[in-house]
Amino acid sequence: MDKTIVSVAVVGSGPTKEMNPAVPYTPKEIAQAAIECCRAGAGIVHIHVRHPETGIPCSRIELFGEVVDRIRQQCDIVINLTTSGANIRGENIIERRLEPVTLQPEICSLDVGSMNFGDGVFINPPEWGRVAAQRMREYHVKPEIEVFDAGHMRQALKLIDDGLFDDPPFVQLCMGAGWGIEATPENLLFMQSKLPPDIPWSVLGVGRTQLPMITMGILLNGHIRVGFEDNIYFRRGVLAKSNAEMVELAVNLVEQLQHEVATPSDVRRILNLFNGTKG
Repeated sequence: MDKTIVSVAVVGSGPTKEMNPAVPYTPKEIAQAAIECCRAGAGIVHIHVRHPETGIPCSRIELFGEVVDRIRQQCDIVINLTTSGANIRGENIIERRLEPVTLQPEICSLDVGSMNFGDGVFINPPEWGRVAAQRMREYHVKPEIEVFDAGHMRQALKLIDDGLFDDPPFVQLCMGAGWGIEATPENLLFMQSKLPPDIPWSVLGVGRTQLPMITMGILLNGHIRVGFEDNIYFRRGVLAKSNAEMVELAVNLVEQLQHEVATPSDVRRILNLFNGTKG
């Protein structure tokens, strides 16, 4: 049994300061949240960026760059940049989505499969998955393969079988997101059962399902994700004071269940990462 990786997604595209005043917007706020989460025990930080004044989701490469630089100056947490591009419109969408890869973080998310999300559609055509996998390999960036439903899992397994990911592939099971698969114990067991044996995987649960999903993830010897992208509440009716508070809860849960928390150095070993500060 390997150590448990605690990932934290500190902002995402959905939560606002109106929902929770602790939601970070500026590169300084986002980076500081990541640094605090590293000190609390997180091994990976998943980064989206926002317009610094309005908080509107955006994908400006200079904002990603500032966040990355600020984090790297102060801690060795493994950086995972989003390539979701849900806010990108117009032409050359694939190339614009892949701009964060050029910053050479150790991980970038790779969303597999399209889905209805809120009142919109999150579009990830088959071409996207292949081009993104190849580009990340060129830059020595580990894809975090995000799957939101059973059909997405089939597509991800095809990409794995086709050899588009360096060993070991890393899969994030996104439970209860949008109109994807519902976050229930039965569904998590089903999704986990479809994974090839011995590959690292992680689970997130949206909203009130976060705690039961990460608890099951630990018990199933998987890895876990918390943070404001998925949930802004510490407990029912009580807003979380910070992302770090949620990481502390996750770390305590890992230890109470007799597992060990993975350090950033452990993460690099478990996922066979290439870039960044080596442990």
